[in-house]
Amino acid sequence: MQSYARKLQTTLILLAACVLAACSGGYAPVTDQSMGARYDGPTPGNYTVQQGDTLYSIAWRYGLDFRHLARINGIGGRYIIYPGQELRLSGSAPSSSRSSGTQTASRTQSSNTQQRTEAPAAKPVATPEPAPKGPVTWHWPTNGRLIGRFSNGSDPNKGINLAGDVGDPVYAAADGRVVYAGSGLLGYGNLVIVNHNRQYLSAYAHNSRIFVKENDSVKAGDKIAEIGNTGANRPMLHFEIRRDGKPVDPLRYLPKKQ
Repeated sequence: MQSYARKLQTTLILLAACVLAACSGGYAPVTDQSMGARYDGPTPGNYTVQQGDTLYSIAWRYGLDFRHLARINGIGGRYIIYPGQELRLSGSAPSSSRSSGTQTASRTQSSNTQQRTEAPAAKPVATPEPAPKGPVTWHWPTNGRLIGRFSNGSDPNKGINLAGDVGDPVYAAADGRVVYAGSGLLGYGNLVIVNHNRQYLSAYAHNSRIFVKENDSVKAGDKIAEIGNTGANRPMLHFEIRRDGKPVDPLRYLPKKQ
């Protein structure tokens, strides 16, 4: 009996040590905490739109190009989606026109609403207008030192991590339009996503405060948020750049620091 008790005590001590080691590791990679699959892994076939989603945030969650997501679901250029709407996350664009695709999506949403007993008609999710096309000139989003690099390896990181204190300013890295501002993507905390030229988007995660809202136009250097530790174990800015929906190394785009 005493031998069993000693074994049990040893096991509990080892488990506690493992937990403490995990907690002391600092930042948990966004890839591990994000909702859905990793961007280089399997993607679910469908997704049901939730209140607060935008087409951009759904595409971001699954590492997809928002333009392709719109095409395969017959969604028009205003990118309007509805809570309860079922979106395909893979496949090819329908042969019908954009307008007919949009009408089909609306009819599908109407049917889904009718199936819920006495459910009110769902309101469309406001989706920001696309950013204008053109070249992107990148700037550093904050002045903190680099504490985490982009990686596709066994311990992946979809962007870079920059040190800072709570309340330090976060700047737009380039001209663009805010397409998401909220906390609905697990692992990112308070998050801002900016669309720069439809091909490139950038993200600013773990903020303590956000000063922009969806559809705001921003210029490079505009203060859009303040550094925090929402969704992280220390104050930092997690910064990502995505090209056609896929994460790329921000250090390949940002200017060399003096």
